[in-house]
Amino acid sequence: MSKLLYAILFVLILPYWAASQDKNHSFTLSKSEFLLDGKPFQIISGEIHPARVPAEYWRQRIQMAKAMGCNTIAAYIFWNYHESEPGVFDFQSGNHNIAAFIRIVQEEGMFLMLRPGPYVCAEWDFGGLPSYLLRIPDIKVRCMDPRYTEAVERYIKTLALQIKDLQVTKGGPIVMVQVENEYGSYGNDLTYMKWIQEVWKKNGIEVPFYTSDGATPFMLEAGSLPDAAIGLDPAANEANFAEATKANPNVPSFCSELYPGWLTHWGEKWQRPDTASLIKDVKWLMDNKKSFNFYVIHGGTNFGYWAGANAFSPTQYQPDVTSYDYDAPINEMGQATPKYIALRNLMTKYQPAKHKLPAIPAPMPVIEIPEISFTSSASVWENLPEAILTAQPKPMEMFGQKAGFILYRTNLIGHKKGKLRITELHDYATIFLDGKYIGKLDRSKAENIIELPASTTANPQLDILVEGMGRINFAEYMIDRKGITERVSLNGMTLMNWQVFTLPFDESYVENLKFTTTAASQPGNFFKSEFQLTVTGDTYIDVSEWEKGLVWINGHNLGRYWNIGPQKELYCPAPWLKKGKNEIVIFDMHLLSPKTVKGTKKLSD
Repeated sequence: MSKLLYAILFVLILPYWAASQDKNHSFTLSKSEFLLDGKPFQIISGEIHPARVPAEYWRQRIQMAKAMGCNTIAAYIFWNYHESEPGVFDFQSGNHNIAAFIRIVQEEGMFLMLRPGPYVCAEWDFGGLPSYLLRIPDIKVRCMDPRYTEAVERYIKTLALQIKDLQVTKGGPIVMVQVENEYGSYGNDLTYMKWIQEVWKKNGIEVPFYTSDGATPFMLEAGSLPDAAIGLDPAANEANFAEATKANPNVPSFCSELYPGWLTHWGEKWQRPDTASLIKDVKWLMDNKKSFNFYVIHGGTNFGYWAGANAFSPTQYQPDVTSYDYDAPINEMGQATPKYIALRNLMTKYQPAKHKLPAIPAPMPVIEIPEISFTSSASVWENLPEAILTAQPKPMEMFGQKAGFILYRTNLIGHKKGKLRITELHDYATIFLDGKYIGKLDRSKAENIIELPASTTANPQLDILVEGMGRINFAEYMIDRKGITERVSLNGMTLMNWQVFTLPFDESYVENLKFTTTAASQPGNFFKSEFQLTVTGDTYIDVSEWEKGLVWINGHNLGRYWNIGPQKELYCPAPWLKKGKNEIVIFDMHLLSPKTVKGTKKLSD
């Protein structure tokens, strides 16, 4: 088809599409392109994850994507964010309300590609799979293990009730649904892939499906389905698209993940991919009328314990930072970056005559907060729950715990000093002997041995406080339980008879802490203060003077900080602040006395 004919069709379809978003449409696949009501349609998508953005900001972020030239939003749905326990779902509260997000997309005159998993990767804890699956000792995921498929089917049935009436065929904005995610990078069970697709169909999904994989023959063979469009992660040249056509010449292909930014792990420098290369790729896609999706146009934040991790060998562990800014065109605060302006300028050149992109929405108000000092503290050692007795340590999932911290305690009999080895520590531990801090072990540095000094006590008390960081979310090492997942030995002797204290550090736990003005005697402390605001706005809580821990503002968990960087500030959205009195609580694994914090207007480099 000539470029002139494409331009004519684009001009013809644009007003029809914008004016009839609330009417039923057909969205179908030809051999080479997507068809909206029988006419060629180029998907220009920006990805936003509802779970990473406060619901109050959804509309502004969607409007920002539209003002950059997008006509579609892609959205991952995180299974574990919506089903906390088997059969316990939340699709209603706050930013769990997926149907509300999809309706806003439609109200803003855009279409939506749904990426519901069950596995999504996304640098999200366990790739979106619920941690309760890990209570089953020999569970196999992303395959036809009946214990896994039973849970998947329950999830799909429940989610389908939220979305099936929002398909374009029902007058909604959903044009396609993705089956699994990058499966060719993990496994080759096509029976499993076909089964997921059939479960969706059985539950009322009638729009086309697509898959997403790298543009390599083995990934496409293992991850594609005969009647599903082929998404390529990434693709911006003829060779990439030719691979998809070779794999299946009967369906269209598109770039399902074009990366304007990239993820960052703790201890790295911020990833800052080149804008010039991105512009070149987008220009090629636009010139060749290829559909594509910016992954991500706006990243948001891994609030709480939701950040994931990578591992590409049995001994590697790379936890992700809390911010999911991703160096995306729309930054963590929802502001237009220079990359955004460059992309908008490029997309302006491809608009039909007399059609202009919407104005860039006004940014959200941003505030600074003066320095805050802390007046009271609560020791984790004085706020322990009832102990659970176990012969040897077990991971937190086996005690019904999803995330947070866990304390293992035993008394030393036999060996009292020497080399303490924690086999399969997941992920970061502080070690104490008779209440005295001995040191730390860090899985990300492959540390698992520490020297215990001699003690004057007959049977010294050994305490190991473990932080479970993000579960691995990609490739073959995804079964990643948290805590001590194997055993503890001293000079080769396996240590037995443990007390275990589950410490999820969830909202209920933090609310019930007993704070005092007494100085702390050993590391592992919460610090609390209050501050006054006359106006609210987005801010970053600067924790650059602290060591390792978490921050809560008015009960909201902002996520993890760690002095190895690069992240030194945690994003606090305005809806979580109040005019008047506000409360801040910080848990630090190492500090005996608190530092100060303040609110700043941006994330530092």
